[in-house]
Amino acid sequence: MARIVPDGWREVSAAGAARRQIETLALLARGLPDGYTVYHAVHWTNIEHGFSIYGDIDFAIVNAAGDLLLVEQQSGFLDETPDGLCKKYPDRVVNVPARIGRQVATLRGRLVKRPQLENVRVEYLFYCPDYTVRHPETAGIAAERIVDAGERDRLCAIIQLALPPAPGHPRAQSVRRFLDDVLQLEPDANALIGQARELVTRIAGGLASWARRLEFAPFRLRVIGTAGSGKTQLALAEYRAALEAGRRPLYVCFNRPLADHFAGIAPAGGLACTFHTLCERVLQAAGQTVDFSRPGAFDGLVERAAAQPLPDALRFDTVIVDEGQDFPQAWRDLVLRHAAGGPGTRAIWLEDPMQNLYDRPPVELPGWVALRAEGNYRSPRSVVALLQGLLPGDARVEPRGPIASGGVEIMVYDGEEEMIAHTKRAISQCLAAGFKRADIAVVTFHGREHSALLAQPQLGPHALRAFTGRYDLFGKPEFSAGDVLVESVYRFKGQSAAAVVFTEIDFEQMDARAARKLFVGATRAMIRLVLVLSRRAAAQWLPDLHEAPR
Repeated sequence: MARIVPDGWREVSAAGAARRQIETLALLARGLPDGYTVYHAVHWTNIEHGFSIYGDIDFAIVNAAGDLLLVEQQSGFLDETPDGLCKKYPDRVVNVPARIGRQVATLRGRLVKRPQLENVRVEYLFYCPDYTVRHPETAGIAAERIVDAGERDRLCAIIQLALPPAPGHPRAQSVRRFLDDVLQLEPDANALIGQARELVTRIAGGLASWARRLEFAPFRLRVIGTAGSGKTQLALAEYRAALEAGRRPLYVCFNRPLADHFAGIAPAGGLACTFHTLCERVLQAAGQTVDFSRPGAFDGLVERAAAQPLPDALRFDTVIVDEGQDFPQAWRDLVLRHAAGGPGTRAIWLEDPMQNLYDRPPVELPGWVALRAEGNYRSPRSVVALLQGLLPGDARVEPRGPIASGGVEIMVYDGEEEMIAHTKRAISQCLAAGFKRADIAVVTFHGREHSALLAQPQLGPHALRAFTGRYDLFGKPEFSAGDVLVESVYRFKGQSAAAVVFTEIDFEQMDARAARKLFVGATRAMIRLVLVLSRRAAAQWLPDLHEAPR
């Protein structure tokens, strides 16, 4: 089986030209033997540049000897003109042989400038899977270099004729490095972040799509979904659908940062808040006030709200509970009483046992339909593979993200001073890699009471933006001035960042709680993850890490 670079194409749900190229990749991966490497850029390029890896070349295939075959693919109908094959677009007409010749010549010119690559053999193919060339003698391309609809089943065989299998040669490594540069497998971080978010949103949307097609009454759905499975997208889809139908949705979770995040992406209307804020709304409707600036303001809030009758203004047609593993049993009926209860009322409970950081027993929901979602579409698959050993029993998380081997770096420390130094260096490395400060989150393994990092206003040149532990008169959390977010793993649960520095990882024993905290913190990363952990934690979690970076 051929090696495909970059990986992750199987998980991409594409349309149009991208979909046809994904089909071709599947054909090449299946039909070419070991020793061939296929380079493509279907899911790493943007609209402006189409889907080609170089100019108009769609695929570059390298054999073990370092010989190169360039493939241009054109789907759909072609025109056969006296000047050769042409492809009509709404705004232009492209002469295919002239374009191929230009790109091959340019690429050869670049190879000549590279040491040891001046004699690389470069061949080409034109692949038109939907069109049969009727007059190959006037196509402007050698007939043996055309694979049309009548020959598409022989694509891999023709590729091997044009680029025969060959013994390995050291030059092949240099050719692959050259193609890595051409393809830009490590593109500008800002562009990659945007593409990654778009892809994750697209492929993780499956849960929202098919879960909402379920029909049963009353609609009581419990989704047990792993990190990155699309639970938030399902919640957002339910929220939007209720508003579009002229109904009122309620979104409730435990963590204030998650509630604020959801409220920021949800359309206007309905209510998105924490459970405690919901209790405050009940008290306000009863004419009672809560001063969150007073110590212990949250104590007794739930009991006071439970004693009040529920006004009609706080009854909703759709009730969504997110991060349900954070809810104790006593809260279940208090939040579900906000469901209006009429025909068509929907209730959705979203949870992940591996993100149960408060050691709360599962809430009982008798009579609810349960749905499991075990695919992680957000984190690099290398991160998911690293975490498999943390899962209990036979539980597994399926790595389905579009990024195969996002950067995972491990730094081991032997004391608080070294931990802070490593964390500072990790932030600097993320910035040097092209991530903006707004794309970086520093996540601590410990909460406020036991974290040395959360008390730091600054790490070298990096000013930290941290929760102060105080709330204003309206219950809004107050943050210190700074531009690099630092949060505990408890508060950052349910959110994500392009680059995550997961630091202060230290524990005496690898128990179930430590494993869950590691799982939560690491799965916040979308592209890059830096682990800063103590030597004793590394010895328990990663015993094969003999000589860890320091």
